[in-house]
Amino acid sequence: MEALFFIIGACFGSFFNVCRYRLPRKKSIASPPSHCPQCKHPIKWYDNIPIVSYCLLRGKCRYCHKKIPLSYLIIELISAGVFLITFLKFGMSVKLPVYLAFFSLLIIGSAIDAEIEIIPDAITIPGIILGLATSFLTIGIFSSLLGGAVGAGIVMAFAGLGKLLFKKEAMGGGDVKLLAMIGCFMGWADALWVLFLASFIGLIFGILLRKQKIRFGPFLSMASFIIIIAGSPSRFLL
Repeated sequence: MEALFFIIGACFGSFFNVCRYRLPRKKSIASPPSHCPQCKHPIKWYDNIPIVSYCLLRGKCRYCHKKIPLSYLIIELISAGVFLITFLKFGMSVKLPVYLAFFSLLIIGSAIDAEIEIIPDAITIPGIILGLATSFLTIGIFSSLLGGAVGAGIVMAFAGLGKLLFKKEAMGGGDVKLLAMIGCFMGWADALWVLFLASFIGLIFGILLRKQKIRFGPFLSMASFIIIIAGSPSRFLL
């Protein structure tokens, strides 16, 4: 079963690559079929096998020989790993599809944010609805509602404070909606832990990469995954 979920995750990762390229460009994710963004040639099925085809083609299009961004392979590997780890954590329980859907939205949103610095409403709004709709399987509807409100509120407060102190936008509206979505899936307490852990991880990356401005969405997603898989830090305080 472990190998199966790794393969399923890699296949979904291939689809996530389609979503992260087409959604911000307002293109359909259903048609046309996969094609090279450089030469527009349709990609044959044997050149579209997740992970394997990228390695066999050495990261280049078969037809125009232009390089395929390494990020395509990275997304497939991350998705495969996330699906496998989530299965190992939850097994064949009712929570498994809920958190797989949640992590899938986080992967797509983070990939788009990392590339063009936006998190589309097409990711966060359905995510908020899904978090609320499935809360009876996880944290309960009241915790989900409160989590969404606190998640959005705390980021808005940070954004306002950052704008006041630094005279520029510290966080965007996409981050507000993303943490609202995270709160709907995880509850208010874990939403705060996610913000704390994401800020810490982002600070470390910022120092290592020597960047003053970093995309916050991927770190929120990373922190959410860590807390769900490792367990809420709140349990150590009770």
